[in-house]
Amino acid sequence: MAIEKTLILCKPDAVARGLVGEILARFERRGYTIAAMKLLTAERARAEEHYAEHKGKGFFEGVVGYITSAPLVAMVIQGSDAIEGCRATIGATNPIKAAPGSIRGDFAQTIGRNLVHGSDSADSAAREIGIWFAPGEISAREHDLKAWLIES
Repeated sequence: MAIEKTLILCKPDAVARGLVGEILARFERRGYTIAAMKLLTAERARAEEHYAEHKGKGFFEGVVGYITSAPLVAMVIQGSDAIEGCRATIGATNPIKAAPGSIRGDFAQTIGRNLVHGSDSADSAAREIGIWFAPGEISAREHDLKAWLIES
Protein backbone atom coordinates (compact mmCIF):
# COMPACT_ATOMS: atom_id res chain seq x y z
CA MET A 1 0.00 0.00 0.00
CA ALA A 2 1.58 3.20 -1.21
CA ILE A 3 1.21 6.44 0.71
CA GLU A 4 -0.28 8.86 -1.80
CA LYS A 5 -1.47 12.44 -1.90
CA THR A 6 -4.52 13.44 -3.92
CA LEU A 7 -6.35 16.66 -4.63
CA ILE A 8 -9.90 16.99 -3.39
CA LEU A 9 -12.03 20.01 -4.26
CA CYS A 10 -15.24 20.64 -2.37
CA LYS A 11 -16.92 22.55 -5.17
CA PRO A 12 -19.05 25.67 -4.70
CA ASP A 13 -22.24 23.61 -4.30
CA ALA A 14 -20.69 21.70 -1.38
CA VAL A 15 -19.64 24.95 0.31
CA ALA A 16 -23.02 26.60 -0.30
CA ARG A 17 -24.90 23.58 1.08
CA GLY A 18 -22.72 23.35 4.21
CA LEU A 19 -21.38 19.88 3.34
CA VAL A 20 -17.61 20.49 3.59
CA GLY A 21 -17.42 19.11 7.14
CA GLU A 22 -19.37 15.98 6.20
CA ILE A 23 -17.20 15.42 3.12
CA LEU A 24 -13.97 15.86 5.08
CA ALA A 25 -15.26 13.60 7.85
CA ARG A 26 -15.86 10.79 5.37
CA PHE A 27 -12.22 10.88 4.26
CA GLU A 28 -10.98 11.07 7.85
CA ARG A 29 -13.19 8.15 8.92
CA ARG A 30 -11.51 6.07 6.20
CA GLY A 31 -8.17 6.87 7.83
CA TYR A 32 -6.92 9.56 5.46
CA THR A 33 -5.35 12.75 6.78
CA ILE A 34 -5.22 16.35 5.62
CA ALA A 35 -1.90 17.52 4.21
CA ALA A 36 -3.26 20.93 3.14
CA MET A 37 -6.58 22.77 3.05
CA LYS A 38 -7.81 26.23 2.09
CA LEU A 39 -10.96 28.15 1.22
CA LEU A 40 -10.71 30.28 -1.92
CA THR A 41 -12.59 31.55 -4.93
CA ALA A 42 -10.78 30.23 -7.99
CA GLU A 43 -9.68 32.69 -10.64
CA ARG A 44 -10.40 31.82 -14.28
CA ALA A 45 -6.76 31.05 -15.21
CA ARG A 46 -6.46 28.46 -12.42
CA ALA A 47 -9.78 26.86 -13.37
CA GLU A 48 -8.78 26.66 -17.04
CA GLU A 49 -5.48 25.04 -16.09
CA HIS A 50 -7.28 22.55 -13.84
CA TYR A 51 -9.75 21.57 -16.60
CA ALA A 52 -7.20 21.89 -19.47
CA GLU A 53 -7.85 18.38 -20.82
CA HIS A 54 -11.47 19.40 -21.47
CA LYS A 55 -10.67 22.59 -23.39
CA GLY A 56 -12.63 22.65 -26.64
CA LYS A 57 -15.39 20.38 -25.31
CA GLY A 58 -18.93 21.71 -25.12
CA PHE A 59 -19.05 21.69 -21.33
CA PHE A 60 -15.69 23.45 -20.75
CA GLU A 61 -17.08 26.97 -20.35
CA GLY A 62 -19.78 25.71 -18.01
CA VAL A 63 -17.40 23.93 -15.64
CA VAL A 64 -14.93 26.81 -15.62
CA GLY A 65 -17.76 29.29 -15.00
CA TYR A 66 -19.16 27.17 -12.21
CA ILE A 67 -15.91 26.45 -10.37
CA THR A 68 -15.07 30.19 -10.39
CA SER A 69 -18.56 31.33 -9.35
CA ALA A 70 -18.25 31.03 -5.57
CA PRO A 71 -15.86 29.82 -2.85
CA LEU A 72 -14.59 26.25 -2.83
CA VAL A 73 -12.40 24.27 -0.43
CA ALA A 74 -9.24 22.74 -1.86
CA MET A 75 -7.58 19.92 0.07
CA VAL A 76 -4.64 17.60 -0.25
CA ILE A 77 -5.60 14.30 1.34
CA GLN A 78 -2.97 11.66 2.04
CA GLY A 79 -2.80 8.04 3.07
CA SER A 80 -2.48 4.49 1.81
CA ASP A 81 -3.81 4.28 -1.75
CA ALA A 82 -5.50 7.67 -1.26
CA ILE A 83 -6.29 8.25 -4.93
CA GLU A 84 -8.38 5.13 -5.44
CA GLY A 85 -9.80 5.20 -1.90
CA CYS A 86 -10.92 8.82 -2.13
CA ARG A 87 -12.49 8.25 -5.54
CA ALA A 88 -14.44 5.29 -4.15
CA THR A 89 -15.59 7.49 -1.26
CA ILE A 90 -16.67 10.20 -3.72
CA GLY A 91 -18.66 7.90 -6.02
CA ALA A 92 -19.46 7.98 -9.73
CA THR A 93 -19.38 11.31 -11.59
CA ASN A 94 -23.09 11.02 -12.33
CA PRO A 95 -24.79 11.10 -8.91
CA ILE A 96 -27.73 9.06 -10.23
CA LYS A 97 -25.25 6.20 -10.84
CA ALA A 98 -23.24 6.76 -7.65
CA ALA A 99 -23.56 4.08 -4.99
CA PRO A 100 -25.50 4.84 -1.82
CA GLY A 101 -22.98 5.55 0.92
CA SER A 102 -20.72 7.51 -1.42
CA ILE A 103 -20.62 11.31 -1.15
CA ARG A 104 -22.30 11.83 -4.51
CA GLY A 105 -24.72 8.95 -3.98
CA ASP A 106 -25.89 10.45 -0.69
CA PHE A 107 -25.83 14.18 -1.42
CA ALA A 108 -25.50 15.12 -5.11
CA GLN A 109 -28.30 15.45 -7.64
CA THR A 110 -26.80 16.26 -11.05
CA ILE A 111 -23.50 15.95 -12.90
CA GLY A 112 -23.28 19.73 -13.04
CA ARG A 113 -23.53 19.98 -9.26
CA ASN A 114 -21.77 16.85 -8.04
CA LEU A 115 -20.14 18.44 -4.96
CA VAL A 116 -16.56 17.18 -5.15
CA HIS A 117 -13.59 16.56 -7.40
CA GLY A 118 -10.90 13.94 -6.76
CA SER A 119 -7.78 13.30 -8.82
CA ASP A 120 -8.09 10.20 -11.01
CA SER A 121 -4.43 9.10 -11.15
CA ALA A 122 -1.02 9.76 -9.61
CA ASP A 123 -0.06 11.95 -12.58
CA SER A 124 -3.29 13.94 -12.31
CA ALA A 125 -2.86 14.30 -8.56
CA ALA A 126 0.67 15.69 -8.93
CA ARG A 127 -0.42 18.12 -11.66
CA GLU A 128 -3.59 19.24 -9.87
CA ILE A 129 -1.97 19.66 -6.45
CA GLY A 130 0.59 21.94 -8.14
CA ILE A 131 -2.21 24.08 -9.56
CA TRP A 132 -3.94 24.64 -6.23
CA PHE A 133 -1.07 24.58 -3.68
CA ALA A 134 2.48 25.90 -3.40
CA PRO A 135 4.95 23.34 -1.99
CA GLY A 136 5.23 25.23 1.31
CA GLU A 137 1.49 24.91 1.89
CA ILE A 138 1.57 21.10 2.03
CA SER A 139 2.55 19.10 5.08
CA ALA A 140 5.77 17.19 4.54
CA ARG A 141 4.59 14.18 6.59
CA GLU A 142 4.53 11.08 4.40
CA HIS A 143 2.50 8.91 6.74
CA ASP A 144 -0.73 9.29 8.60
CA LEU A 145 -1.38 11.24 11.76
CA LYS A 146 -2.01 8.10 13.82
CA ALA A 147 1.51 6.84 13.11
CA TRP A 148 2.89 10.27 13.98
CA LEU A 149 1.03 10.28 17.31
CA ILE A 150 2.39 6.84 18.17
CA GLU A 151 5.95 7.96 17.37
CA SER A 152 5.64 11.12 19.50
